[in-house]
Formats: sequence, structure tokens, C-alpha cells
Amino acid sequence: MVKVLKFGGSSLADAEHFRKAAAIIKSDPANRFVVASAPGKRFPEDIKVTDLLLECYRLARAKQPIDEPFGQIEDRFRQIIADLGLNLSLESEFATIRLVIKNRAGRDYVASRGEYLNSMILAEYLGYAFLDAEDSIFFTEEGTLDLARTDESLEVLLEEAGSAVIPGFYGSMPNGTVRTFSRGGSDITGSIVARAAKADLYENWTDVSGMLMADPRVVKNPEPIPYITYRELRELSYMGASVMHEEAIFPVREAGIPINIRNTNCPDAPGTMIVASNDQAAAPTRVITGIAGKTGFSAIYVEKALMNGQLGFGRRVLQVLEDNGISFEHLPSGIDTMTVVVETSALEPHREAVVSSLNKKISPDHLHIHDDLALIAVVGRGMVSAEGTAFRVFKALAEAKVNVRMIDQGSSELNIIVGINAADYATALDAIYREFVK
Repeated sequence: MVKVLKFGGSSLADAEHFRKAAAIIKSDPANRFVVASAPGKRFPEDIKVTDLLLECYRLARAKQPIDEPFGQIEDRFRQIIADLGLNLSLESEFATIRLVIKNRAGRDYVASRGEYLNSMILAEYLGYAFLDAEDSIFFTEEGTLDLARTDESLEVLLEEAGSAVIPGFYGSMPNGTVRTFSRGGSDITGSIVARAAKADLYENWTDVSGMLMADPRVVKNPEPIPYITYRELRELSYMGASVMHEEAIFPVREAGIPINIRNTNCPDAPGTMIVASNDQAAAPTRVITGIAGKTGFSAIYVEKALMNGQLGFGRRVLQVLEDNGISFEHLPSGIDTMTVVVETSALEPHREAVVSSLNKKISPDHLHIHDDLALIAVVGRGMVSAEGTAFRVFKALAEAKVNVRMIDQGSSELNIIVGINAADYATALDAIYREFVK
């Protein structure tokens, strides 16, 4: 058996957390490959190493001294090395990085150095090989992941190493420059390594014991999710309810590798198992798997008599949005009505142009934009076989005196999305959760 473990910034914030991570890694000989993030916060007022590096980048671009933030970075890593009792010096690395930043290095290079240095320390502490992601994870000229080339190269390097630590968050462009994933991209690196290693399991270690059924900032003590499929995770993570980067799903999804989200500070907790299909998951004990939501949406309501008989009507509506660089989120419609839900922040700079173009292109009988909309997604593979799920959702909202502005249910019956006034968001989320989790 082969396992790949990724440790987030909170799990490698200081020497104490290094020891916890090392104990987890050494507890099973199957734990052969480790992906490391940059040191995160040690306490609420602390500053992440990546944020300090980005401050260095900002100062260097402004032709200002970087001594103060870079000194904090050096001290942070020196402290970890000293506390672990390692015979390791990163002074030459510090000098090189400092010089390159002063010479106005690219932002991606600067942002990636926290993972680079932290992985060198972890590799030394574990006695594992260090494999620089710059030499094994590749992007195309367009800046997208070159998965085929990465797979081919990384598979060979991992096999030769036997066991290794790989920095998360970055790789290299065809011209050799460093390229980073979006923030939180160490999750993607872990998934890429798991795929290349043909791992049986990808463990993502963080500071929470798996995913929760609802946002704990809104719902008090929500239940954990023991099993979730990739499709369910995709639906929930779209609404922001995920403890790992949603793009990290795809490399392992194709390979059918399960992901286990675990807590470094509570290693005995089973966490959440993310699996490819219903067949790999335990039978659901509840109708729904989770609830998630976001605010900040606007709904463009279009009404036009005999709309359904006008060829290309919907295309013309969406063309207006495309012309203004706006993506739509949802598209519920009726016989003579069409609603397009978009992010308010994307619509706002183009509001007048969108309204003007819609009036010109489709001559609607009525056109209205409703702002301050929130969307809530109720997701679960158990909904397919459970009767009355939608009824229970709307009953809960009615009893909480929440008015539903929009309803959208996918053909897969995996989710129900409701649009409500943003002011009712917390009330609605809690009401739906209480309906399904007594």
C-alpha cells in the first residue's frame, strides 16, 4: 500500500507541529510521500510566512527595504530548525532568496519560497529525499497544469526516491520560471503526487477533523461528514464549504484515489473520506450530506410573452452577459420567464450596459434585477431515493418565515438550490440543518 500525505500550513507552523506530523508519517510504512505547505499562523495575531514573503515582494517592487519582513521569515525557519535539533543550515538559501527578491523576482517565485524552505526542513527531519516541485510539476505556456508531462516525470522521480517530501503550491513554466497554483494550491500538489505515485489513499492533514455538514459560524456544532463523493464535494465546495482546494479533486478523481481529510491535532479522529462513487462510500445515514451557501448574488428576471417560441432567445440573453465578461451561476426558467443568477460584484460595473443591451436585443415585457440574494445548496446522494426532500426544505424555510425567491434543482437530483434574501441567510441555513439533523 502507498499513501500520500499533505500537511497544511497550520500543521507545520512550528517545531511542535512538525513533531506531530512526523509521528503521523512514521506511524505507517505506507506513508511514503509527503507534500508540505509553508508555515501558517502559530496564534491568531501571527503572520503566515507566505504573507511575509508577499510583503517582501511588494516592498521590493516599491524599491523599499525588505529587511524587516525577511528577517522575520529567517527567524521563523531558524527557530524551527533549532527547536527540532537539526544539523541543517539554510543560510545560503536565505541569501539567494533575499538577493533574488531585491532584484525584483516574479511574484510566483517569491510566494513559493515558504513551501520550498519548509519542505527542506521536513525532509531533513524525516530522513526523506527532497524533490523540488520546480523539477517535477509542469505548466503549459498558457499557465495551465501539464498533467501528462507531470505524471510521466514525477512517477519516475518518486519511484527512484522511495520516500520523499515535495513542496506544495508551485511548479515551473516551460521557460523554467516558477508558477504557483491559486492560494491553497498545496492541496492540488498533493493530489498530483498521489496520482503519479498510484497511491491507494491521499490523506490531507489540516487543523479540522474533516468536513462538517454546515458552516459552524452559522450553525452551532454541526455534525461531521463521514463519507462524501467527489460530486457532492464539488457541489458543496462551489458554495465555499470545503477544507481543501476544489481543483484538487480532479487529478485523483480520474484515478479513483480516495481522499481522507484528517486533523493533525487529533490524529485518531477518522475525518472525512472523499470517494469517487456511491459504491465506495458507506450507505448514507441521513438524507442530506451537507448544506452550504453564499451571499452576494443578483438575479436578472426577464419576462417575455411566448418566449418559448422565439428561437435563440436564451442564447441572446446569455450573449449579453458574455459580451460584458459576466459568467452566470444558475439559470432557472419558466414558459414566459427566464432568470439568470450572477455574482453582484461581476454585474455591478456593467449593470447599465447589460440592461440597455437586453432591452435592445430581446425587447422584454418586463426586466428587473434583484440584488442582495443568497444561495443555499442542499446536497446529498441520499436525496435520490428519499421522498419529500424538497417538501422538507421548503417547510423548514416557511416555518422560519423565510421567503424563497428562486428554486433550482439539478437533473441528477443530487442537490436543491434555493435563492433567498441575503438578510435571511443565517436563519435559513440553520432552519434547513435542524430539519434534517435532529
